Amino acid sequence: MAGTDGIGLPKAKIGLLVFLTVVGMFFALLTCGYLMRQEIADWRTMPLPRILWFTTGLLILGSVSLHCALGCARKYDTARLRMWLGVACIVTVGFLLGQLLAWNQLTSSGSVFTGNPANSFFYILTGLHGLHILGGLVALGRTTAAAWGEAPVKRLPLRVELCAIYWHFLLFVWFALLIVMLGWARDPFISAHH
Repeated sequence: MAGTDGIGLPKAKIGLLVFLTVVGMFFALLTCGYLMRQEIADWRTMPLPRILWFTTGLLILGSVSLHCALGCARKYDTARLRMWLGVACIVTVGFLLGQLLAWNQLTSSGSVFTGNPANSFFYILTGLHGLHILGGLVALGRTTAAAWGEAPVKRLPLRVELCAIYWHFLLFVWFALLIVMLGWARDPFISAHH
């Protein structure tokens, strides 16, 4: 079969899994750096914006939408596939905008990047996660365009599956980061009024 390895897996899927392994190790190393750095005396916890709960919900919805889109792609149900891909695109943009709003709330409350090491780690971790989401949004946009265009329908299930795998992975990474970030703070949230 063209485009597969010796065990029948598409090369694109193997490539994605290798990439996700590297990205997972990268975030694991950053988390280890956080855990080591918090032991130094100048570490001061920072409150987290409550909007993180909302953006987490959007990320969950994006992952669920792509799961539904994959089911539709496998059944060649193009109309519902387009709908679910559209929902995934919209909530992903919402997630990114919500993250920017979170950063704005933090800087407005005085929790700037250079304020202390905990702040720096927050901005770095969420910023890098956001960049990975943005990169995934490009691939999702191309897949959505293919679903609306003249692309061969037979290729859509694999393209949607790759997007779904990526989103499920980024959701898992976000949960791990959120758990770490919640551990930073004694009073873990700031209100939107700050």
